[in-house]
Amino acid sequence: MAASMELVRSKIGPQLIILFFLGFFIPTATALIEGLYCGTEICYDVLGVSRESTKLEIARAYRQLARKYHPDRYRAGDPGLAGETAESAHQKFLLIATAYETLKDEESRKDYDYMLDHPEEYYSHYYHYYSRRLAPKVDVRIVILVTVCAISLFQYYSWWSSYTEAINYLTTVPKYRIQAAELARQQGLLNKTKEKGKNRRSKEEIREEEEEIIRDIIKTKIDIKGGYQKPNISDILLCKIVLAPYFLCMYIIWYCRWIYRFTIKGEEYGEEEKLYLICKNMKMSQAQFDSHEDHQVQTFLERQLWIKENYEVYKQEQEEEMKMKMASDPRWKRYRRWMKNDGPGRLTFIDD
Repeated sequence: MAASMELVRSKIGPQLIILFFLGFFIPTATALIEGLYCGTEICYDVLGVSRESTKLEIARAYRQLARKYHPDRYRAGDPGLAGETAESAHQKFLLIATAYETLKDEESRKDYDYMLDHPEEYYSHYYHYYSRRLAPKVDVRIVILVTVCAISLFQYYSWWSSYTEAINYLTTVPKYRIQAAELARQQGLLNKTKEKGKNRRSKEEIREEEEEIIRDIIKTKIDIKGGYQKPNISDILLCKIVLAPYFLCMYIIWYCRWIYRFTIKGEEYGEEEKLYLICKNMKMSQAQFDSHEDHQVQTFLERQLWIKENYEVYKQEQEEEMKMKMASDPRWKRYRRWMKNDGPGRLTFIDD
């Protein structure tokens, strides 16, 4: 029995020594993955520095090696590059540059040291390496902020252009010009333009001033709604994003109050609530709904369109009315006649 145990020890002993030796020396070797950092080379060994070296020492070692192996400095027969070809010197220079790029950055160096110390986390090393390598050079938050600001400026400028276009159009409409001129006379604004004596001005100057007065009155007195309404700074994208938490909280409070008042307590709808339901039934935005004339809104209320069934009946009536109008419209008749007789499928080119 003792002899057999001695035989087992004699066979197992060398194997344990070999396994201990491999376990002591392999971690760093197995941590070196082809395609990551310096590949199968250790970046510290490539630059000839230790893991305790400072950034200044690493930079100094890099500059010395870069000058030695730089492709522009390569000379055949150089004693310092004995045994090196132009291609091998170039590859050595690239490896030196990679080692320096890895070790000069604190975060990258920390990841590399972690890879050397934890070679078993194979997939984790790949993730950290490529996530850092493929990460954008500019902070994504800055890019998003600049983009949102640019969109907001474009929105505001576009809205102001639409509003100015609407004002310019209204100043040419006789109905609004007459009303604005009457208001200007009542306020004594147009009388001031007709001065006598030394301060007398030309008819052109008086006309320009009157136009400006009428324009200002139209701006202040006419409430333009819909897509041509006066732009509000709180409607641009940037303000909406900043105020989104506030509006979300207000909506939650409003919704809870709605459920409590009209579902639990069974209160009657007020005019504001009725208009909200009508707008919802019509599937319009608030700006689109506000563009309706006052008499149209009054008709909606009289027809009780906040009730879904009433709105469906109203919608059907509007569709039938539209069909009747289109059927009696001469332009629509001409279009249908053209589609029947000629149509787009019968277009021909005239020969020269």
